Amino acid sequence: MNTIPTTDYSGNQIFIPPPQGTFPVTFPSSLNTGGSAITWGVDNTLKTPYSYTLDLAISRELRSGFSLDVAYVGRLSHRLLAQDDMAMPLDIYDKKAGIDYFGAEVALAKLFRPQLNAGSTTATLSFNPNQLPTNVQKFWIDQIQPLQPGGAYTLSGCTGTDASGNPILMPTTNPVVAAFDLFCSTRFNDSLALYNLDSYGIPDFNNPNVSYFPTTGQYTYYSPQYSSLYAWRSMANANYNAMQVTLRHRMMSGVQFDLNYTFSKSIDLASDAERIGPASYTSSLNNIIINAWNPNQERGVSSYDATHQFNANWLVEMPFGRGRAVGRGSSRLLDAFIGGWQVSGLFRWTSGFPVNVDNGYSNFPTNFEQEGNADLIAPVKTGAYFNTGTPNIFANGPAAINSFAPAYAGESGQRNVIRGDGFFGIDLGVSKRWTMPWKESHSLQFRWETFNLTNSVRFDVQSSLLSSALTLGSGGSFGDYSGLLTNPRIMQFALRYEF
Repeated sequence: MNTIPTTDYSGNQIFIPPPQGTFPVTFPSSLNTGGSAITWGVDNTLKTPYSYTLDLAISRELRSGFSLDVAYVGRLSHRLLAQDDMAMPLDIYDKKAGIDYFGAEVALAKLFRPQLNAGSTTATLSFNPNQLPTNVQKFWIDQIQPLQPGGAYTLSGCTGTDASGNPILMPTTNPVVAAFDLFCSTRFNDSLALYNLDSYGIPDFNNPNVSYFPTTGQYTYYSPQYSSLYAWRSMANANYNAMQVTLRHRMMSGVQFDLNYTFSKSIDLASDAERIGPASYTSSLNNIIINAWNPNQERGVSSYDATHQFNANWLVEMPFGRGRAVGRGSSRLLDAFIGGWQVSGLFRWTSGFPVNVDNGYSNFPTNFEQEGNADLIAPVKTGAYFNTGTPNIFANGPAAINSFAPAYAGESGQRNVIRGDGFFGIDLGVSKRWTMPWKESHSLQFRWETFNLTNSVRFDVQSSLLSSALTLGSGGSFGDYSGLLTNPRIMQFALRYEF
C-alpha cells in the first residue's frame, strides 16, 4: 500500500497527516482550528426551477403594406437560484420584551449614529438608558448575562482615548449601557459587534478572567463553525410583464421596416447567473440575499430591467437605375454606377439601467459577510454628467453621497434604487450590387457597414459598483463611471462574389 510522504528527503515536514477518524466528530469551533469560517457552497436540496409564460397578441393588417401587432408578454418564474447565507446570525425574539434583536439594536443605532456622524468619540458618556423605550431596555437586560458579585461590564468603545491613543476603560453595572457601548464601538458594522458579544463577550472590568456573553451562553447568535456560509439555493422567484407594440411595413416600393416599442418591468430577488462566483458585489452587483430571515427585502427591479425600449430596422432600395423611378431607361454602363444601391440600418434606444449603492467599506449592519445596500434618504438626479471632469452618475457629482445612508441592522437596504445611462446606437449599412454581364445569376456585391454611426457614448452604470465607486466611503470618486455600454464607431468593408 502506498503511503503519502510527510517529510522531504532532508527530513523537513511537508505534510501534516490528518487526525485519526473518531465518532462523534467535533466540528472546528475556534479561529485557530478552522472555526468561524467564511465559505461558500451549494444547498443539497436544490430543486429544478420552472416558469409559466403568458402571451396574448392582437394583429391587424393595415393599408399600403402596413401591419400592427400589440402583445402582452408575461413570465412567472419559481425556484430560481439565489445565493443565501445559511449561517446567518439569529434574530432572537424576546417574548417578555416583545421585540427582536434587530429592532432592539436599531433603537441603539438611532442614538449613536448621529453622534458618530458628528465626529463624537465619547457617545457612551452622554448616553442615558431612559432614552430608549422600556421594551428595548428589557431586551438587553434579558440578553446579556448578569454580573458576578463585585463585577462590572467594561466600557471602551465610545468612551474616548487617553494621551497615547488607547481607549479609556470605564465600568458600568447597567447591561443596557454596555450594549450601547459595544455596538457604538463598531460604528455601522453592527454584525461585528454582535459577533464580539457572542464569541468573546464583554470583559469584566474588575476580573480580566471573566467575560459576559448572551444569557444563553457563548455562540447563541452565531454558529461556532461558520461566520458565513453562502450557498446557491432554489429559493427565489421573479416576474416579467411587458407590452410590446410593433408597426411593420412589408417590402413594397423598395421599402421595408419594423418599428418596435416595449414597455416592461422585471422584478426578482436576485439577478445573478449561475456562472457568478462566490457572493461579492465585485462580481454579483449585490444580487445576493442579505437577510436570510427576510429574503423578500431584496425584492426589486432586476439588474437588467429597462422600462422603455425602442428598436427599429429598415431596408431601402434606392430608386435609381434601370427599371427604377429615376433612370428607368439608363444604359448598362450608367446603371453600373447608379443602380443596385441599398441602405439598411438598426436603431436601439433604452431607458436607464438600475444599480445598487453599497453600504460601504466594513459596514455590515445585517450580514457578517455581505455589506448590503445603502438607503436613499434624499432625492438624486441621475444620468451622465461631467461637472467634475470625470463622467459621473449624479448631477451634483460625488456630493450625492450625502443622499445615502447605511442600512440598519436587519435591513438589506434598497436594491436597484437608482438608474444611470441607457443604451443608444445606430448601425448603418450601404451596399451596391452589380449583375455580371456574362450571367445574370452571378453578381458582385460591395458592402460598407458602420456600427455606432453617431459615435455616441453611453456609460455602464453597473461598472461604477464593480469598481467600488458606488460604495459609501468612496469619497471623491463616488458615482464615477468606469465603463461603457457602447463601443466606438467601427466601419467594415466587404466585397462578395455570388453565383
